[in-house]
Amino acid sequence: MNLPEAYQHPYEFDPKYSKSVVYFSMEFAIDQALKIYSGGLGFLAGSHMRSAYELKQNTIGIGILWKYGYYDQVRKSDQSMDSLFQEKSYSFLKDTKIKFKIEINGHPVAVKAFFLPPKLFNTVPMFFLSTDLPENDFLAQSTCHRLYDSDPSARIGQSILLGIGGAKLLDKLGYEPEIYHLNEAHALPAAFYLYNKYKDAEKVRSKMVFTTHTPEEAGNEKHDISLLNRMSFFCSTSLKTVRKITGIEDSVFNHSLAALRLSHIANGVSKLHGKVSREMWKEYDNICPILHVTNAQNKTYWADPKLEKARKAKDSKEIRRLKRKYKEKLFRLVADQTGKMFDPDVLTIVWARRYAEYKRADLITKDASHFHHMLKNSKQKVQIIWAGKPYPFDYNAVHTFNGLVRLSKNYKNMAVLTGYELELSRLLKLGSDVWLNNPRITREASGTSGMTAAMNASVNISSDDGWIPEFARNGKNSFVLEAVDHNMPKYEQDLVDLNNLFEILEGQVIPTYYEHPKKWSEIVLNSMDDVAEFFDSGRMVGEYYDEIYSYS
Repeated sequence: MNLPEAYQHPYEFDPKYSKSVVYFSMEFAIDQALKIYSGGLGFLAGSHMRSAYELKQNTIGIGILWKYGYYDQVRKSDQSMDSLFQEKSYSFLKDTKIKFKIEINGHPVAVKAFFLPPKLFNTVPMFFLSTDLPENDFLAQSTCHRLYDSDPSARIGQSILLGIGGAKLLDKLGYEPEIYHLNEAHALPAAFYLYNKYKDAEKVRSKMVFTTHTPEEAGNEKHDISLLNRMSFFCSTSLKTVRKITGIEDSVFNHSLAALRLSHIANGVSKLHGKVSREMWKEYDNICPILHVTNAQNKTYWADPKLEKARKAKDSKEIRRLKRKYKEKLFRLVADQTGKMFDPDVLTIVWARRYAEYKRADLITKDASHFHHMLKNSKQKVQIIWAGKPYPFDYNAVHTFNGLVRLSKNYKNMAVLTGYELELSRLLKLGSDVWLNNPRITREASGTSGMTAAMNASVNISSDDGWIPEFARNGKNSFVLEAVDHNMPKYEQDLVDLNNLFEILEGQVIPTYYEHPKKWSEIVLNSMDDVAEFFDSGRMVGEYYDEIYSYS
């Protein structure tokens, strides 16, 4: 069964990838111009769509057209962070004229589908759902307003829109895929739509695959099962039947657990995360097998062509020249945002990602005197930049961001940038010498920003978590903090990691950069070479077909 002609792939499918797959994700980072993403999950999903296109796979994507996106990160008058929710408009999306109704909270809600033509951004065909229609009341319209709305009921409505709305769109298109791939459990209501369609839980399982990104059980989304039922999450499936097919007997409905029981195969997003996930869910019965497919990023999109050419030529001199040029470009933005003039000849460290407590954005500042000494060293200078978006209603994360802003006012070589989206992410990776990543071990399921940093000649300093154990050769292509016992109290883990981080920076990284430039160039080149193939998402999307979509 094919898509209607107007929405078909612009290529003949590679026979290896002819099985039809629909990939559901709450966010996709496709291009700077399409602001429907928040962070790593979206970056990963965007790379998946691009590589699936490059490999001529029979995949399509379904997401939500967020009217206000995640949020625009701006500043208050004192330079602290503020959140702007500004309406977005995308003239390049095609109105499919497809309109239908779904039920949210017991009320009919009109849904419209928009189409992203594949050749615009070199992605597979993609559809985005909107409830921002005049025939809906404001509450229904607002379902697609803010990505990850802070109101729990609104979040449930968004899952219904993605899952049931996405599955119903496929019926409206007359398209029945062989595989429904849920990127996280946000689109879980699709499983209940399919159950109502087939009246057969085994058939649902035969079609469903699930990618989990959450490395601890407590972090998985849970709601009161009666609330979900009232909200129409189960698509008219009776609670008795929901309990029967999901095995959830109590009042707390765990979305990921249900996804594991309604899929025939699942995967973690790194080798370590697969192991952590299997351990995490081993006490639960009737879950599907959990494999792993290590996340990756689309090299075509992320790797600078000039740096890539120099890598292939093993031309370290050209890489150094280009890095200096890109640092100058980044530093113009630093000057524009902060009024600080950074030096392209100084070692530049960047920490840039989502502000979550376990990622420890401000870890390096916790030893205030040591941090001060490092930033005031006049012989082997360093510059450090932070960027990233806290969840706007995570007040602890916003407090951390603002604390770094206040601290930066004391140092001319420390800056905190706003607007961490695709283009700033690219610029930071091009303009950094060191990409700093220090989550607590086992909490980072994958963490892909360091991959694209390495593609652009930035050296990773990282905890030994996520993708890093599959990549790192300590001192050869990166610098890795010695693993600590993750069962230790958090403050003890943080203290050990902080001391190890300074030891690596002051004992290895900074001296190597200034005193042994040839050795530094070897590390840079090793890093670029080692990330180039395995951590290109072409490998990843191939593994999904080979190991997940073909699993039986």
